Amino acid sequence: MGAVLDTTSRHGDNRETGWVNRLFNREGYTPEYQELKFTLHRKLLDRINLEALSSMAGERVRAEIRAAVAKLVEEEKTPLSLVEKDRVIEEILDEVFGLGPLEPLLQDPTVSDILVTTPRLVYVERGGKLYRTPVEFKDDAHLLRIIEKVVSRVGRRVDESSPLVDARLPDGSRVNAAIPPVAVDGPLLSIRRFGRHALKGEDLVAKLAMTEGMLELLKGCVKARLNILICGGTGSGKTTLLNAVSSYIPEDERIVTIEDAAELRLQQTHVARMETRPPNVEGTGAIHIRQLVINALRMRPDRIIVGEVRSEEALDMLQAMNTGHDGSLTTLHANTPRDGLGRLEVMVGMANSNMGIRSIRAQIASAVDLFIQTSRFSDGTRRITHITEVVGMEQDIITLQDIFLFEKTGITETGKVLGRFRATGIRPKFYERLKQCGIALPPQMFQTVVEIS
Repeated sequence: MGAVLDTTSRHGDNRETGWVNRLFNREGYTPEYQELKFTLHRKLLDRINLEALSSMAGERVRAEIRAAVAKLVEEEKTPLSLVEKDRVIEEILDEVFGLGPLEPLLQDPTVSDILVTTPRLVYVERGGKLYRTPVEFKDDAHLLRIIEKVVSRVGRRVDESSPLVDARLPDGSRVNAAIPPVAVDGPLLSIRRFGRHALKGEDLVAKLAMTEGMLELLKGCVKARLNILICGGTGSGKTTLLNAVSSYIPEDERIVTIEDAAELRLQQTHVARMETRPPNVEGTGAIHIRQLVINALRMRPDRIIVGEVRSEEALDMLQAMNTGHDGSLTTLHANTPRDGLGRLEVMVGMANSNMGIRSIRAQIASAVDLFIQTSRFSDGTRRITHITEVVGMEQDIITLQDIFLFEKTGITETGKVLGRFRATGIRPKFYERLKQCGIALPPQMFQTVVEIS
């Protein structure tokens, strides 16, 4: 996990905390101010009929409520400056139309994760590091109300009988919430956000996530229809990389995507998207990834992209890769390519297929061509650390060979990670397959070393 900087402290690096100061006037967030805001909010709800306003156009509704809040502020005896009046009006509007105290964070494009640990402990991830913010909720009930607002918008529910929920905001952000009794100290809320524009391969090269040679190799592998698994930990950039490499799939191919929560943003036109469904109130009606993978095979796909394999659907994905749907891509959680192989074996075993371990490994070796390993380092940077080819089977063992590696060589006094991207000197077994597809890569690219300083 990235380092944690407490932006509520008076000490620290202004370069790191200045963005928070631009969003918030921290000294203004006193208990008295918070109490005033919630008093005004309660009075507003007592005074207006939101259901009647719902039939009006959005901007007109906002104007009506703004006027009602402004009138309530004028009626208050609490002395407020013009700036404070404007701020309390905007924050009450956020309570009515948005996600309350979280709205300033949601408006900041540099924030990638919003993590609410308690009503008075809210962190964000920015640039790969965690920062504590001055954002606070009034109490557990306030936080629970915001969670209920999120999940109700997408037809989900959260209560004591169903205390865990995954949802998706209109902008594509992924939301996870847990409430008591499973959340011991009160409601928990996590929001994973995605950039407004999906990063391209060239952007990842510019960010030193990989080298130009590595990108050219990955482009060639996608165009030549190799089956690719992207491995990494949480927040290591798996989905970002999957979005980037999938952009090299030709426009004239039909792509079917399958996800738990739809977050892939493919650039092609012919994309059929499917998403899992949780059980209903009676606990029935759930649609799982495995069902969607099986259904995808009946949809005449050229390629199947599964956002992440976690369980028995791995068997169906491998069988699809082995039966003409080459060029497919997916991700899984693993710390190394070899760990990824082990996880695949376990997941296929969960499918109750009665396959022996050697048969499972043979299935994997014939289906998967390439592992790409992503990692997040202590300074918040994300890099591809392995591009590894699946060579085949030697007796009962799947053999792998690394083509490119990132090697960490040190760390500076400021915490920046130093290292180098190194080609291992091995020309991949699929090199001839790339040539047959008209993809010519210079042999010397497999001898390169690029230092990161």
